[in-house]
Amino acid sequence: MARREKFQKTNAMRELEAAGVPFSYETYEVDETDTSSELGLHIARMLGEDPAASFKTLVCVAPAGGHVVCCIPVADELDLKKAAVAAGEKSLALMHVRDLEPTTGYVRGGCSPVGMKRRFPTLIDETAQLFDEIHVSGGRRGLSLVLAPDDLAGFCEASFADIVRG
Repeated sequence: MARREKFQKTNAMRELEAAGVPFSYETYEVDETDTSSELGLHIARMLGEDPAASFKTLVCVAPAGGHVVCCIPVADELDLKKAAVAAGEKSLALMHVRDLEPTTGYVRGGCSPVGMKRRFPTLIDETAQLFDEIHVSGGRRGLSLVLAPDDLAGFCEASFADIVRG
């Protein structure tokens, strides 16, 4: 009889479970050498997911030093001006990758809007509302969470807004 590999839950999974938010998860093989901007699109295709329903998490920095989390479809680009307006900020810039782990607790490619070290204002692109379920990172590379966009927004106290380049 084969031994089942022990699966370690992430902070994102533990927080959703504690809050009673329903979700499922999928795992995938990680290519640690792949740091391309197309990584999310590649993962969505590998899992057979609709790329429009697969969201990447980007963390932005405001001029005063605050942070804003933005979730957008993996094939799209963040419109920093639209995101700044939606967040009530004068402007936003993408956080440098070296600051990601100390600020959020997550590494590039494994950043989830759920379970960060601190809660930050969060924006989810409005297209998420077109789907019954969306996919977001589960808090580490190789793990994708599947949940209702309204459940994600409710848990993260997020707003839906048009934040992608058109």
